[in-house]
Amino acid sequence: MINKESKFIRFSMNLSLMMFFSTLIFGQEKPNIIFIMADDLGYGDIGVYGQQLIKTPNIDKLSDDGMKFTDYYSGASVCAPARSVLMTGLHVGHTRVRGNFGKGGVVGLAGKEGRIPLKEIDLTIAEVLQDKGYRTGMIGKWGLGEPNTSGEPNKKGFDYFYGFYNQRRAHSYYPEYIWENTRKVTLYGNENEHNHQYTHNLFADKAINFIDINQQIPFFLYLPICIPHSRYELPDNGIYTHKKGWTDLQKKYAAMITRLDETVGRIVKRLEALGIADNTYIFFSSDNGPAEIEEEWEIFNSNGIYRGMKRDPYEGGIRVPFIVYHPKKIVPGLESNQVGYFADFFPTVMELIGSKIENSFDGKSIVGILHGTQQSFERDPLYWEFYEKKGWRATRFGKWKAIQNNLHESHDGPIELYDLYLDAGENIDLSQSYPQIVEEAKKIFKISSFQSEHYFWKFQQKGTTNIYNN
Repeated sequence: MINKESKFIRFSMNLSLMMFFSTLIFGQEKPNIIFIMADDLGYGDIGVYGQQLIKTPNIDKLSDDGMKFTDYYSGASVCAPARSVLMTGLHVGHTRVRGNFGKGGVVGLAGKEGRIPLKEIDLTIAEVLQDKGYRTGMIGKWGLGEPNTSGEPNKKGFDYFYGFYNQRRAHSYYPEYIWENTRKVTLYGNENEHNHQYTHNLFADKAINFIDINQQIPFFLYLPICIPHSRYELPDNGIYTHKKGWTDLQKKYAAMITRLDETVGRIVKRLEALGIADNTYIFFSSDNGPAEIEEEWEIFNSNGIYRGMKRDPYEGGIRVPFIVYHPKKIVPGLESNQVGYFADFFPTVMELIGSKIENSFDGKSIVGILHGTQQSFERDPLYWEFYEKKGWRATRFGKWKAIQNNLHESHDGPIELYDLYLDAGENIDLSQSYPQIVEEAKKIFKISSFQSEHYFWKFQQKGTTNIYNN
């Protein structure tokens, strides 16, 4: 005979098991999110975007099996602010980190002052996903807060962090140490410029491990890797080792991008092997345009038809490859010319997981484009500002692109105007022909930027240190 106590114990155990499996089942209805960000990868460095010399079969397949965007932009033309836009959903006129250096920042691990960290009030996509029950991981280059500041990854929503806090420290692929959460990890064999442990390989292995550990629960993996940023160093030149007529630098650059491509392939294959690919969105992009386009790099045509490069306001500095993959939710092989940029990622993910938050974003969800429920949508102007060099700001609104240079001297300088539908290479300045459109651009510039305590134009504060050109 089973007494009441035994029945209660059995009922409790069954209820616990039901709740456990229910959590797994319904938890996995929330999709996994992976964002892979290359570093200084040009629009034309990928096969599906026109690259002829560098092999990227896995990224090309990601595009063939997913959706390729042709008119997609980074949040900035340089490292840190691009990442800040992605994490916060706010463009560089509103987000906290608007440049690699700013007034009042801390001294970074590489010894340079002016590193601005995210603050506690700056909400990130990782913090929201963490609150929604996601396991969150960030592997690679952070750039939004040094150790012991409010901007540490573990303070901004990431359960797990492995990589570089500091951008300049990330210039070496064979550093003497790396960070795992808040712990400094010695990379034995890399002492005194020796090359034993290659960080990209470590990042790839850690990414696979993160997926393995968290395969039963929804996860967000942010993978801002360092390839192909200089220095151009790697264990070997791979399939380009015996490439005739190429310099060693050309071989290295191509080999770094192909190594990145192999990592993308590893991630997709592991998702498929674990049976979770059908519940995972993969986003792939670059933080800005190519760092080099002249001399030895000319053969790659890394910026495609576009003018400019990293740190420039022109398309070559900010237009980037962007691919989104989901084997069940996205019709394979589609191409979209919907204009978008990094600020869209936060609201897009919120819609993908079926959540709403009170925060307002500069970006807009592109879920309708991804799922085929809409072909395009009207959007507010895109906006960028840049404090290095002589300073500039730019906006894209509809087919028009407006650029104002030399902002450290004055806000009254000329505004360049380009019709991107007819002149994507920005070769013909139409500002004299369309003064009314220039006036519209001026209005956009005037309302698009909130005053920052860390970033300003030099003519507004005479005598300031020349921190922006470091």
